[in-house]
Amino acid sequence: MATTSQKIVIPGGSGYLGRALAAYFVDRGDRVVLLSRSAAEERDGVKTVAWDGRTLGLWAAELEDADVVINMAGRSVNCRYNARNRQAIYASRLDSTRVLGEAIAQTQNPPRLWINSSSATIYRDAYDRPMDEERGDIGSGFSVDVCQQWERIFFEAPTPRTCKVALRSAMVFGKGHGGVMEAFQMIARLGLGGKQGSGKQFVSWVHLDDFIASIQWIIDHPELEGPINVASPNPRTNDDFMRILRLVSHQPIGLPATRWMLEIGAFFLRTETELLLKSRRVVPTRLLESGFQFRYPELYPALDNIVNE
Repeated sequence: MATTSQKIVIPGGSGYLGRALAAYFVDRGDRVVLLSRSAAEERDGVKTVAWDGRTLGLWAAELEDADVVINMAGRSVNCRYNARNRQAIYASRLDSTRVLGEAIAQTQNPPRLWINSSSATIYRDAYDRPMDEERGDIGSGFSVDVCQQWERIFFEAPTPRTCKVALRSAMVFGKGHGGVMEAFQMIARLGLGGKQGSGKQFVSWVHLDDFIASIQWIIDHPELEGPINVASPNPRTNDDFMRILRLVSHQPIGLPATRWMLEIGAFFLRTETELLLKSRRVVPTRLLESGFQFRYPELYPALDNIVNE
């Protein structure tokens, strides 16, 4: 239990990661408020307050005397990047971040820390070397532009009494319904867990336990500001990742999928192959240099824990 109860506000907290964070902070004895598009309620020690993610409203009062804000708002990128979906992806991230900045700027006693979601996809398609916060190269294209605009609005928000951390997170693997691991486990069970495309592209990942622990670490270390990569220090190639997934799933068969097969599959599943084929070789230099220790730095124990324990 926490020695001193804190008030944690989680905008967009009704998704997989938001729910996991809320449960963690409630177990610590903290007061948790979710800002959600769903109806206001209080359940399992969590207060849910309605907001639209665009305009100021009664929800802004919840930021008064809050200790930490963790913004998880953002439409899923698991969709086709047509004009309508692109606009929704931009709006859900940029509007929510902008209005949070306006609300925090108006509080008498603002949160001391604002953690805002970003993504490790902000870095270029990298095979040659790891990308970290200091030496990583920013990429190009739609997904990167979303991240750049997202962070720009975040860091430009006029909140001088509130520290800011942009959470450049890799894929978060964990147990339970709604996480990205569900889809990978289904692929493995169907015997389709072979390499995807060339298999040489890197997969950056982090176990849910380490994702949560890294956020607690950031809260406990106020010297950490700016962009922070949240990813295992050991990204693996897609070929390695799928092989280890088959091992922990006890599935010897894993049919590979070529790029053209993935393009056809992505079309019918209404998603994009970028989510599988972009090489994300991201490492968490700032977390490691600050002393953070990963519980699951290696892929096999992480996936074995999720699938078999």
